[in-house]
Amino acid sequence: MPDRPAAGDGRRVAGPVPGWMRLPLAVLAGVVIGLGQPPYDLWYLGFAGYVAAVWLFLVTPGGLRSAGTGWAVGLGYFGFSMGWIVEPFFVDAAVTGWMAPFALIGLAGGLALFWGLAFRLSSQGRYPVIGLVLAWSLAELARAYVFTGFPWALVPYFWLPVPVIQWVSVVGPHGLTLLTLAAAALCALALRPGGARAGLAGLALLAVLFGGGLLLTPAAQDLAARPVVRLVQPNAPQHEKWDPQKIPVFMQRKLEFTRAAPAEGGAAPALIVWPETSVPNLLHRAGPTLDRITEAAGGTPVLLGVQRADQAGYYNSLIVLAPGGGVQALYDKHHLVPFGEYMPAAALFARWNIAGLAARAEGGYTPGPGPQVIDMGPLGSALPLICYEAVFPQDVNGAPLRPDMLIQITNDAWFGTWSGPYQHLAQARIRAIEQGLPMLRAANTGVSAVIDGAGRVLATIPLGEAGFADAPLPPPMRHTPYSRTGDLPAGLLMFVAIAALWAGSRRRRTPESD
Repeated sequence: MPDRPAAGDGRRVAGPVPGWMRLPLAVLAGVVIGLGQPPYDLWYLGFAGYVAAVWLFLVTPGGLRSAGTGWAVGLGYFGFSMGWIVEPFFVDAAVTGWMAPFALIGLAGGLALFWGLAFRLSSQGRYPVIGLVLAWSLAELARAYVFTGFPWALVPYFWLPVPVIQWVSVVGPHGLTLLTLAAAALCALALRPGGARAGLAGLALLAVLFGGGLLLTPAAQDLAARPVVRLVQPNAPQHEKWDPQKIPVFMQRKLEFTRAAPAEGGAAPALIVWPETSVPNLLHRAGPTLDRITEAAGGTPVLLGVQRADQAGYYNSLIVLAPGGGVQALYDKHHLVPFGEYMPAAALFARWNIAGLAARAEGGYTPGPGPQVIDMGPLGSALPLICYEAVFPQDVNGAPLRPDMLIQITNDAWFGTWSGPYQHLAQARIRAIEQGLPMLRAANTGVSAVIDGAGRVLATIPLGEAGFADAPLPPPMRHTPYSRTGDLPAGLLMFVAIAALWAGSRRRRTPESD
């Protein structure tokens, strides 16, 4: 007869939860996890939700029922935290509004498959909780890369309001995922009879995360002698942004903010940053508009978003206007939004007259060649990021050389006015922490912000307001371990640990224990 598993060995023990309650409770656990994300920022509930998810795994029989539990947790989490995904489809509701429920269900249900697979693969081993921590972490790593990746709202992002998030500068987001899930698993094991030692270990790990985060948090920098940058936020709602009658209004607003005098006693800006797609003309037709911008800037370089076209297609681009006029630097967005900026299998979807939101040209935009660093003159060098690109830690780490700053231009009007813009801002802050670099973020409707290399917001323009913000440009901070290594160490650790766990389970398996 097989031995009965001990309470503290990490093996499954059936619990008191009736089978019909597991899936609803799993969905609820996912929603609680989602409360850790902006705009709620209830990080303690986010962690409690992960503890509850692991506990549900412990009381769920293995096989497909474990997969269903993991999928339900993911459905609750992604469905709740990413409800903003319906917003772009209601910009032109008559044409694309019908797609909104399919987008939310498809996104939440599809991303939840990663979590369901992790729960399923972990359920049959000798130490399923250890397997779950490793497999769940690997599932999040896969989510960041598979099918061009979608690492929005990764597991550890709920730590942003507290010092624990500083660990991403050392182990990266996926390393912090592993540590977070390990702490949640230990706390879940503590809820079982005889789980006191696991509970103490969980508290010790949490103490390390918080204490280490405090030690890793850089001190505030002295910015007294730093050059000033200006962020411009026109607040153009997406349904009005390209209205011919509104375009002059928004352009005039941006020009006025650009030429505005600094606050009394303040220095003139050394750089002005406009948001994504700020210019209403394609680049080759935008000469008169660019001349107006150059004149309003009065000798200050302006970085802005513009669309351009050539024989290869359309591009979502960023340019820097030189003080004397003319384009000083050009960058084409390379990580495009599926179904938003390009259509996967465009010819197939065209048979059903489905073009998603990428209808400017057949198949949408053309991707640029990849990350690049641009010269910003006396201010140093910058890695430009256009909207979605700031979601990807690996893209920022993929720069050919370390820049002096990160600059994100974005149009978060697509994301509505509730959770999406705040989650996007949070991820920009985490990219700054990972790299130890300042982030300049200009958003069409908000939230625009100047962020230092510790993720602190030094200046901001609130969501839904038109205006500009002048702030000193923070200098680069430390060259972080994560900025040197990327995701490779965390990924290798997960793979090696899972391989060792699998090999150990096979060696220990006997006919009696089968």
